[in-house]
Amino acid sequence: PWALKMIKKIILKLFKKKIFNNKKINEINYINYTRLITQNIKNKKELNFLHSGLPGDIINSLAVIKKISQTHKCNLFININKKIEYEYLKHPGQGFLMNDKLYEMIFPLIKKQNYISNICKYDNSNIDINLDYFRLFPAKFINPPRYYFHLTGEKADLNEPYLEVEPHPNIKNKIVILRSFRFRNNLINYNFLKNFNDLLFIGLESEFEDLKQSIPNLQFYDCKDFYEMSQIIKSAKFFLGNQSLGYAIADALNVPRLLESCKDYTAVQPEGKNAFDFFYQIHFEKWFNYLNTR
Repeated sequence: PWALKMIKKIILKLFKKKIFNNKKINEINYINYTRLITQNIKNKKELNFLHSGLPGDIINSLAVIKKISQTHKCNLFININKKIEYEYLKHPGQGFLMNDKLYEMIFPLIKKQNYISNICKYDNSNIDINLDYFRLFPAKFINPPRYYFHLTGEKADLNEPYLEVEPHPNIKNKIVILRSFRFRNNLINYNFLKNFNDLLFIGLESEFEDLKQSIPNLQFYDCKDFYEMSQIIKSAKFFLGNQSLGYAIADALNVPRLLESCKDYTAVQPEGKNAFDFFYQIHFEKWFNYLNTR
């Protein structure tokens, strides 16, 4: 038993040392890359951005791209089929952060953004700003768009929208909901919403069927792409959801919104006049009623 304890202690020590060394390497890489980005922004008039992340990560990066576009021509390349290297419950990308189907869903939304000159799949073009480096940022739990502020050295006003979307022609004034299987708060429930009308779910059908068990009167709409999803959110009475693509879009549109904060991963902090979040049931119901009657 004594020898076994010593072996475990040595293995644990080596494991911690490896983690520490990897962290230091990441920090050095991050620092060096931010210097290169600063030089590219200073010396070039046209910039190629690369992102390999989840759809929500790409939406969060648009704030800084829009800011940089005031002085530069900006092109966005999206890298597909990069494997998810962490646990992600029931992600629609089938093991990839971005696959062909998700790209086809997000393309119409990005294409509508006038501040992006060109969007396409990554084709080995020269990249000036690799937005994937946000994952190496040494601090955690800051508001997602701010990762890109620190990466590029630029700052956008998050009280202003950074998605350009027309209202939906038919679906208006709904309480729009998207609750993914990831980042849920087990301290709250949605049962009280069965007493309200005009509730519309716009996520995956499996997510809808799960939530419908708590809200029998919940309606479902299958968005043809993320542009239509954004149109519905823009036309909503307000948006309700957890940390997901839906909330990233609501944030980018700066619409009235209510976030289910996850106690295990508080990566999003609402900003703005009509942006609220909750950890506890009493506050969930308070802010829901506030947004529903304002």
